[in-house]
Amino acid sequence: MKSPILGGSYTRSEPFAAANRMVNLYPEVVPEGGKEHGFLTRCPGLRVLASVAGSSPVRGLHSFGGRGYAVIGSSLYRVSTSWSLTLIGAVSSGSGPVSMADNGTQLFVACNPKGFIYNASTGLLSEITDPDFPGAVTVGYLDGYFVFNQPDSQMLWVTSLLDGTAIDPLEFASAEGAPDKLVSLIVDHREVWLFGEDSVEVWYDSGAVDFPLERIQGVFLETGLSAAASVAKMDNSLFWLGRDSRGFGVVFRANGHSEALRVSNHAIEEAIASYGDTSDALAYSYSDTGHSFYVLIFPTAGTCWVFDAATNEWHERAGFSGGSFTRYPANCHMVLGNTHVIGDYQDGVLYAYDNTVYTDKWLRSWRALPPGSNDYRLRAHRSLQLICAAGVGLVTGQGSDPQVMLRWSDDDGRSWSNEHWASMGAMGDRLVRVMWNRLGASRDRVYEVSGTDPVLVSIMGAELGI
Repeated sequence: MKSPILGGSYTRSEPFAAANRMVNLYPEVVPEGGKEHGFLTRCPGLRVLASVAGSSPVRGLHSFGGRGYAVIGSSLYRVSTSWSLTLIGAVSSGSGPVSMADNGTQLFVACNPKGFIYNASTGLLSEITDPDFPGAVTVGYLDGYFVFNQPDSQMLWVTSLLDGTAIDPLEFASAEGAPDKLVSLIVDHREVWLFGEDSVEVWYDSGAVDFPLERIQGVFLETGLSAAASVAKMDNSLFWLGRDSRGFGVVFRANGHSEALRVSNHAIEEAIASYGDTSDALAYSYSDTGHSFYVLIFPTAGTCWVFDAATNEWHERAGFSGGSFTRYPANCHMVLGNTHVIGDYQDGVLYAYDNTVYTDKWLRSWRALPPGSNDYRLRAHRSLQLICAAGVGLVTGQGSDPQVMLRWSDDDGRSWSNEHWASMGAMGDRLVRVMWNRLGASRDRVYEVSGTDPVLVSIMGAELGI
């Protein structure tokens, strides 16, 4: 019988309800005519592009004009398409994320509270010293203006037209639809979305003389923002970690101007609620092979959850060290040329997402029997076959005989069996069956498969012999 290995990640603190964990794998739907309705595939690995000596985090990435820019520790670097790093100068120290935007010539780096302008034409980097500059948390660009929000206030500002170094003392407005503070902003489809602690307003460029931005009347969402760096554009919409006066820890997607749609599930929300401080959460999005991923990282908890808009499913991403899952290395993202560039949260390393490189352990756990089919009688499990791509071994070294490790639990994941290994086949050995026999008996079993070899993993299903 088919065992329901496919699907997304859904685990609760009480595993009796659900125990479908998925780390460094994600599901893909197969159109009509495939072997199965879908399969699980391995997340891309991280290939090193460049690094800066030391142990400073990559705090932000941005690209324009055919070059990339990286804030690593307290320094701004220019990144070429050959992956050489050129030091530009110093910005504010710290380890938290920075926000960046450009107007085609100038790059605005918002370091909360300080701001810096790099002029790509002159090569000069300078701090914004205009006495009317109130500080900036996040920054965007709209119609020639840099738009930013003032720390610990409701204030929205714009710079002078095409000049981020000049601030008019009257060029500000207040987001007053609710009495909450303005946490963050983002410019999307030539509109400025203002995220407060408990609400969202949307403004546009009206061209007014006194202040160019005006609120779009009738647009007001009673859902706020938990973390300033958790807002990201994706799939023609906006995603963020939300909160309001009634609660927190829900991930939302904007449905036009009309509403905020919940995209997290109860398992994700239970996990977020257990993290304590989520104000440092950060997010980025990227698209790859038709999938759009919202990557939501919780630094304090050391966890990373990823939402795939193509399937509306969630999965985990993690590093692996010392026999345990660790925090996912990614801290920020940009696209430069045809490369997804990732900044490391700990060391000054830039990586590329690479679908041919596999660097971390993968894992999938699931209930052996389909929902609603278990009558809780003792059943013998004669065999389990993993339907997956075989013969994927490498020429030499680790992965030349790639292994899948199987464990099982008969008490809802509270305790586990020893590992039982099976080969996925040496290179070209496509007829290998990844199979385990004589697995004992159980009334209700959870299986777990995992692997650490640096090879392709594509899982189309599991067949259980009972």
